[in-house]
Amino acid sequence: MGHAQLSETYYAKTCPGGAQAVAQVVNDAVRSDRRNAAALLKLQFVDCFVLGCDASILLASTKYNVAERDALPNRNLRGFWIIDQAKAALERICPEVVSCADIVALAARDAITAIGGPRWKVPLGRRDGSTSRERNAVINLPRHNMTYTQLWDNFRKYGFSEAEMIALSGAHTIGVTPCSGVTPRIYNYPGSASGADPYLNSSYVWERRWMCPNSLSTAKNLVALDVSRGGQTFDTNYYANVLQHKAVFKADDALISTWNGRNKVLDLSKSQSKFFSEFALAMEKLGRLKVTFAPYGQVRKFCSRRYGE
Repeated sequence: MGHAQLSETYYAKTCPGGAQAVAQVVNDAVRSDRRNAAALLKLQFVDCFVLGCDASILLASTKYNVAERDALPNRNLRGFWIIDQAKAALERICPEVVSCADIVALAARDAITAIGGPRWKVPLGRRDGSTSRERNAVINLPRHNMTYTQLWDNFRKYGFSEAEMIALSGAHTIGVTPCSGVTPRIYNYPGSASGADPYLNSSYVWERRWMCPNSLSTAKNLVALDVSRGGQTFDTNYYANVLQHKAVFKADDALISTWNGRNKVLDLSKSQSKFFSEFALAMEKLGRLKVTFAPYGQVRKFCSRRYGE
């Protein structure tokens, strides 16, 4: 099935006003808490990187199956309730018409636009999948400690270029992570006299230690991936952080470990308009990964349950 089946006017006759209904729910959620923008963006990424953009990330685990959303890499995902609210709003105006996969794609775009980030085209017509397994998430999702080669291998299998990989990595300019994701690099780092990863900027280490004391009681506390400007502004500060050795994850550091990677990070750090443009195009490409089209797949009434359950 070809990408040509996706269209921005796919629901023009069957659910006019549907996209606007999703945008309203998303805008309300982001106004109440700007962190919701990052949550919705990540939902689309982890959905599309596991067997394609089919809303499989939304399916709940059952007695017989552990779903993607409960896989270890996804334990801290948020934003499911926003998708559920958007789906409920659509079910009131056009029952069983708009897929959960299309809602995920619209919500990610609208959330980033709501915080001043770029806007991209979201052609519609995806169908929902009925398979969601923990193992698929573990195997396919990039990990925070990957090297440049490992990251590139992961993105390349989905048809992304190195430049697109680095543009999409800029999503870490927003969002949060538990302190447990930070502390391994700032306390008791193997072979380090200071206790911290020697690669990290020393002032950054002390800032993070203040935010994340070395205690089990604070392990679940949330800290911004990019503390610049409050950590919830979509901008190029992520790339500046990477260049200054102030990034949270080893995979962020890896971006400047090669000549190509460092040049691209430098390039995007100097131009917000270029970052926005390249990020938007990469997100359009992400939204087309392994899409399921009618008559295959389903349109779920409740996004966390397979049709008929």
